[in-house]
Order: sequence, then structure tokens, then C-alpha cells
Amino acid sequence: MKVTAVETWLCHRDEALFDASRTGRAPLTWDVVVLRLQTDEGLTGHATALAARSGEVTQRYLLDNIAPVVLGREVHEREAIWHELWNIDRHLTFFPAYLPGPMDVALWDLAAQAAGLPLYQLLGSYRTSLPVYASSLFLDSEQAYVDQAKAYAARGFAAYKAHPPGPWRRDMAVHRALREAMGPDYVLMTDPVGDYSLEEAIRVGRGLEKLNYHWFEEPFRDFELAKYTKLCAALDIAIAGTETTRGGPWGVAQAITQNAVDIVRADVSWKAGVTGTMKIAHLAEAHGLRCEIHCTTMGFMDIANLHVSCAIRNCEYFELLIPEDPFRFPMKDPYPIDAAGVIHVPQKPGIGVDLDWDAIDRTCRSHQLVRAS
Repeated sequence: MKVTAVETWLCHRDEALFDASRTGRAPLTWDVVVLRLQTDEGLTGHATALAARSGEVTQRYLLDNIAPVVLGREVHEREAIWHELWNIDRHLTFFPAYLPGPMDVALWDLAAQAAGLPLYQLLGSYRTSLPVYASSLFLDSEQAYVDQAKAYAARGFAAYKAHPPGPWRRDMAVHRALREAMGPDYVLMTDPVGDYSLEEAIRVGRGLEKLNYHWFEEPFRDFELAKYTKLCAALDIAIAGTETTRGGPWGVAQAITQNAVDIVRADVSWKAGVTGTMKIAHLAEAHGLRCEIHCTTMGFMDIANLHVSCAIRNCEYFELLIPEDPFRFPMKDPYPIDAAGVIHVPQKPGIGVDLDWDAIDRTCRSHQLVRAS
């Protein structure tokens, strides 16, 4: 089965989800590029690509740099295509972190459909569901975090992760308020998306240990490996990182070998697709570490994440960025989460959820199609 065409829709959305302290002076829209691969056997595979700063750039990367590598190729050549794209990346393409993962996801969607299997079964089924943790945005008060955590706990969610607003002393006030409100045993995590100093991170980490937090994520930029190594040595709480680490599995390997993280992060958008995320998960497993899959901010790709999570052993939770509706686009289906806060992997062939084509057409700014010559 060969890829005969690559089709893209650039969808523009005026979602204001972050304030100016996070976006800076450059506009941050929540644009998404929808990707479709057509084949000579009539199957179509889909994925979405993050386009939050410049959708035109994402669309042109897909059409100008990635599509030529895939057009006319057999769907089963995923590993060869994956390595060729890394070669192109090194030779003056320099893909954004969220490319070329979507093309790999679309190829795996096709392969699973052709096999008549849900993607997680094609990858190698380990389970069919995971508990979900609610993952906040940056909120403006301690009470806002408490109210949100309580609301999702009432829906059955067994865990909550705060993205506290900073600086570190205010973050600790958020952490204390959440623990007091949620009781001693409710699972709490924190991810400041931070630029703490090493001293500040150690102070926060020791406070989190006293508050019985489950993990402490990204207090520094992911490339600050020396600081991470010192932090891991100083604290008992699990340190999670590598969410934005460049270089896919090779980049994550550097953090592991330097004892810079206790939990690695990966996802099908930022870590070069299903292929890259599976490599990272297996790498982490071989070193006795968990690979906690990071949300992509796009519903369809998060379901691809779910398939990967159900094909590996060393992932504990599914991350749901909340409020979930803005991030569900362009997926038509609701997230398959039950009343106990458990998400269940779709059982239809491929990724197994539908896209909302009415919403895609309504928000589309640019529709492009290229065919194999």
C-alpha cells in the first residue's frame, strides 16, 4: 500500500488560553494543521500538527520538506522514513519539535487500519485503559486551583497536576492550598514550566516532599542537565523532565545517562511520532524509569498517545489538559473517559476516532493537496 497524496488544512482558532506573561509580544493562536494521507488502496490516515505560532510555517514544512519523503512510499516503510527525516533535519531543515511526528502518526494510522486492528494492538497490547489526571492551565489564584481540582475529583479523576503561575514562593502557596483542600492521600503533581534557580528548585522540592506530591516536573529548561542531575541527587521526590528535549530518543538518552531525571516525558507530537515515542518508552523501561506521556494539546493526537500508553507498561497515567474542550479540536468524539476517571482506548481499526470535518472546514484558512508524481 503506497502513499499517493498528502492533504493539509490550516485551521485558525481565536482561543485566548494563556495571558501575556506566557505569550510575550508574539501572538499565540491555537491554530492546527490537519493532515491526511491517501493511498492507492483507498485508505486514508490522519494526524494533526501543532501550529500555535505560525500555521503557515507548519503547513509549508509538511508540504515542502516532509511530503516528498513520503509520497510514493510503502506505508510499511515507517522506520526508513523516520530515519530519513532525521537526516533531513540535520542537513539544514531543523524541524520544529512538533514535526515530523504527525506524518509518522498518520502512517501508523494507515498501517493499523490495513491490519484491521486498533493501533495499540498493532503496537503490542499491554492494557486497554488508564487512570486520567487533570492537568491545569496557569490560573490566577490559589482558590482557582483548589476549585478546579475538587471539580475534577468529583468527576472521578484520581489525580490533579497544577501548572502554578510563579514565582516559586507563590507556587508553594498553590501547592499547600491544594494539599490542604484535597486531603493527605489525593495524588497531586506540579509542573511550573519553570526557570527556577537550583536553590529555588531544591527548596520547592523539599516542600513538595513534605506535602506528599507524586512528582515535580520541569522546574528548569530541559537542556539544563547539570542542574537536573544536582536536583535529582538532592531530593527524594521523582523529578520529571525531557518534555521539550530535542533529538527524540537520542536527546532523552542524555538525560537518562546523566541521572538528570527520574521520569521521562514523551508524546507523539513533540517526540517524532509513534515511532519516536515507543523508542523513548522502551529506552526508559530498560533503565527502570517510567515514561509518562505528555499531552499534545490536540484531541486526535492525544488519542494516538493513548494507544501508545496502552502498548507499554511503564506509563502510569493519561494526561488531560483542562478545560478539555478547547484542546479536543479537531476531534469529533468526546474523550472516552468513564465516571471513575478512567480513559478507555478506542477499539476501531487505526486510531479509531472521527475528526469534526464541519469544524475543520469552518475554520480552514488554507487547503493544500500534493500528489505523487
